[in-house]
Amino acid sequence: MIDLHWLYILAGAMFAAFALSSARDGTNPRRWGNAAFWGLIALSFWFGDLFGDLGNGVLVLALVGLAGVHLLGKGSQPSTSTEERQRLSDRLGNKLFLPALVIPLVAFVGTLLFNYTSLKGLGLIEPKSVTLVLLGVGMLVALLYCYAWLRPPASAPVEEGRRLIDSIGWAVVLPQMLASLGTVFAAAGVGTTIGSMAGAIIPSGSIFLGVLLYAFGMVIFTMIMGNAFAAFPVMAAAIGVPILIQADGGNPAVVGAVGMLAGFCGTLMTPMAANFNIVPAALLELKNQYGVIKAQIPTAIPLLIANIAILYVAGFHL
Repeated sequence: MIDLHWLYILAGAMFAAFALSSARDGTNPRRWGNAAFWGLIALSFWFGDLFGDLGNGVLVLALVGLAGVHLLGKGSQPSTSTEERQRLSDRLGNKLFLPALVIPLVAFVGTLLFNYTSLKGLGLIEPKSVTLVLLGVGMLVALLYCYAWLRPPASAPVEEGRRLIDSIGWAVVLPQMLASLGTVFAAAGVGTTIGSMAGAIIPSGSIFLGVLLYAFGMVIFTMIMGNAFAAFPVMAAAIGVPILIQADGGNPAVVGAVGMLAGFCGTLMTPMAANFNIVPAALLELKNQYGVIKAQIPTAIPLLIANIAILYVAGFHL
């Protein structure tokens, strides 16, 4: 049966390929730092279960050390020339985005087939991992589609993927680390403390005020920690579960899903979400490093208002 461990093996293979490619890149003066960084991430995907808490903790500290002493850099050797890229762009135009659409299409259609046809009974994929596994399958299908359509050099996916990930650098692991931080906060009782404070503020039966505090709490904690996945364990333990679901009888699916969406509004407005907001500004060479955030705020605020309305109506009145 295919489960998430197969995805971990696939992801580990990708990072291992990045590590080997980095070690061979003579244009990168810090290539060995890059090779060590991506190699350690590959090891975490392949052997994380065997390392245990201590081993994984040491591995994370090693990653922090490599990034902290500025041992990561990027090379300047693309797999294709600028002229060839421009020629392909002129000839194909927006068709170049088709492979990116293949990934969600395969995941969506495949999930429907496995959930609503006889394929579900074959036991090929672990039921709780169907969507994520098919997302990985979609990536492989998109890769094969690119090979068949564009006929790039065999090493182009690895070289271009490594070039892009080198541009992002250590920020590529920020979502995972911030999500782990949220779990640490929840385990330390931060959510319980906030819940006690919220319980003293929210009058009994005041659903709308509870919804407001929950949504704004998700936004604020997301802006502080940089990721809604980090904020969710804290706010779910503080307000989402004990007040909105247990005390007020809210729909758990709506409270969880729309709460996350409210948190994502905070992601749009914070520099702490470096991989979303600061790295793109650097890659696009914007004059203002906060230019992406400024452009997103007019969208984030109306989205937050809409999420609060959806949470209140769909969570408690439908």
